[in-house]
Amino acid sequence: MAAAVAAHEAGVKDILLLERDQYLGGILNQCIHQGFGLHHFKEELTGPEYADRFIKQIENLPQIEVSLSSMVVRLTKDRVLTYFKPGEMVELKAKALIMATGCRERTREMVHIPGARPAGIYPAGLAQKMINIEGWLPGKEVVIVGSGDIGLIMARRFTLEGAKVQAVIEIQKESRGLIRNVVQCLEDFEIPLYFQHKIRTLKGKDRVESVEVVEVDDNYNEKPETRFGLSCDTVLISVGLIPENELIEMAGVTDVIKIDLPGVFVCGNSYKVYDLVDWVTRDSVKAGKMAAEYLRSQM
Repeated sequence: MAAAVAAHEAGVKDILLLERDQYLGGILNQCIHQGFGLHHFKEELTGPEYADRFIKQIENLPQIEVSLSSMVVRLTKDRVLTYFKPGEMVELKAKALIMATGCRERTREMVHIPGARPAGIYPAGLAQKMINIEGWLPGKEVVIVGSGDIGLIMARRFTLEGAKVQAVIEIQKESRGLIRNVVQCLEDFEIPLYFQHKIRTLKGKDRVESVEVVEVDDNYNEKPETRFGLSCDTVLISVGLIPENELIEMAGVTDVIKIDLPGVFVCGNSYKVYDLVDWVTRDSVKAGKMAAEYLRSQM
């Protein structure tokens, strides 16, 4: 949205914004905690409030057409894209293209947690959506693997909903998340954080029942004598994000930093993973302006 508004302000008057969800806002819609907008708007907002500022700008700019529930499935090196929207498949060619496709979460398989495949194992962001948008509480006794910001925030969220967070398990020597989240989400709620520990195995048949935790040395080798168990019915995986770049890879791009397709620009978390949404906005504004400059150069 920030890129679209910036491109419009730079003189582009025919803009199509494709959103695969039912609503604008992306991941911000499920981030109901505060901490957004301190740099960009100079005030503290929740995620939905931050998104709403841009949604209102979009609504007041009729030159920006919004297509919701629209999934792009194909992109060529000539900027021809194919997308599905309710009841229709559309193919069009863009004069300039800004990719703001965000990230997806790393999964259990990517960090090699051994054990069975019972119910109750979720990426932290999915659990956040289940609680904050769908109103479902995935479990009552939780272990969180990884200390990324979403995992830290969800430790607090589960606690506020009445669940028991047994621990946050981090294989590194320090947290992957912001210091403020470690303090506000773990220390303030007396939730244990185990550094240089990992899940050795996960137990449970139909539903996860417990995990076995072990300390590791500087080379990530297990210290068998340190093993201990934690009972749980839910395990959250918070081990980082991966930029969602399949479409530009489909078009032939091999390096997202140095894109060699004229007229294609990447911004937001699909470019790199940011700590703050304010920095996403800042760089997305730059992408919008660059797209506008490119269009002027083609006239």
